[in-house]
Amino acid sequence: MINLGVLFGSRAAEHDVSIVSGLQILENADKSKYNAFPVYISRSGEWFIGERLRDIKTYRNFDPEKKGLTRVFLPPVPGANGLYKASGGLFSKSGKVCGLDCAILAMHGMHGEDGTLQGLFELADIPYSSCGVTGSALGMDKIVMKGLFRSMGLPVLSSKYFLRSEWRNDPEKVLDEASKLGFPLFIKPANLGSSIGIAKASDMESLRRGLDVAAGFDRRILVEKGIDKPVEINCACLGYDRDVMVSLCEQPSSWEEFLTFEDKYTRGEGSKGMKSLSRMIPAPISDELTKRIQDMTCEIFRFFECKGVVRIDYLMDKASGDVYVNEINTIPGSFAFYLYEPMGLKFRQLIDKLVEFAYKALDEKRESGFAFESEILSKAMLGVKPNKLK
Repeated sequence: MINLGVLFGSRAAEHDVSIVSGLQILENADKSKYNAFPVYISRSGEWFIGERLRDIKTYRNFDPEKKGLTRVFLPPVPGANGLYKASGGLFSKSGKVCGLDCAILAMHGMHGEDGTLQGLFELADIPYSSCGVTGSALGMDKIVMKGLFRSMGLPVLSSKYFLRSEWRNDPEKVLDEASKLGFPLFIKPANLGSSIGIAKASDMESLRRGLDVAAGFDRRILVEKGIDKPVEINCACLGYDRDVMVSLCEQPSSWEEFLTFEDKYTRGEGSKGMKSLSRMIPAPISDELTKRIQDMTCEIFRFFECKGVVRIDYLMDKASGDVYVNEINTIPGSFAFYLYEPMGLKFRQLIDKLVEFAYKALDEKRESGFAFESEILSKAMLGVKPNKLK
């Protein structure tokens, strides 16, 4: 039986979305294979375990002192293999509370999807489900991400980026530079997902408002050329290394100009996560375009050194038929299980795959050498000057 920790929450704008994804994993994990248990990271960054965390009502007015909750921490030490009790707000190794053989990271946004949490698990040598440190960090930052897409020769909409300090110190200059891209424009915080902080601008006044909002969420702001009445097409990829399985394409449906946070998670059956969103699967596009999108999805998955399941979002210009890569989601909402179910892969089986690839990645890591013997310390002890050591 594998002790499978499901991590969710954290200090992120997507905190609530993460809770929904985490509870979905707990509900669907195969109980004959896994002792799956919740690990909640609060808005203040504290870690908790306890059976109460399985109930979504616990999070409405979260009380860290509630009976049945235990503060824990994960030591960044290989071989610790578990969660330890934290007392008095400070970490103290007063004993292992529970074993942790593998982790499913149901994290969205900063402090979880961006490579920081992945780095902790790398230090601890515990297998985890998401992309590694590099892929996670690159996939979180929309500005760097767009630059990489361009370097790969993929179609990307024109854009510019600005610093929050530039916007506050000389807003007129930023407005002038941004507007040169041509309206409509989309303004996005560099490191947020789930449409949080994103605004569409059709004139200078709405551009000003959008920049103000984005600057409140991030110090780096992306301004991107928009498409009139764009069609969104999404495609997922599951795997590790060269073992990949691309999903069907989907076309989310929305009565708004673009999918807001509320569209995605709070309309209708919000507790069901991304599955509750109205969508067409497969997307009503040609076989040729479907294959092109699936091929680009696999290419991005491999280039970003992804692991587990990711979703790539595309924008199609309905008038011209041109398709542009919009962004990569290294931990997609609801783990994009709804894109694989029509292919015969159930959510429970997708979780099995996530665990399988997590272990494979750790095994591969252990095949690489990290130790290198040198004479630097021996010479230093003999009093050799540093510049002589080179």
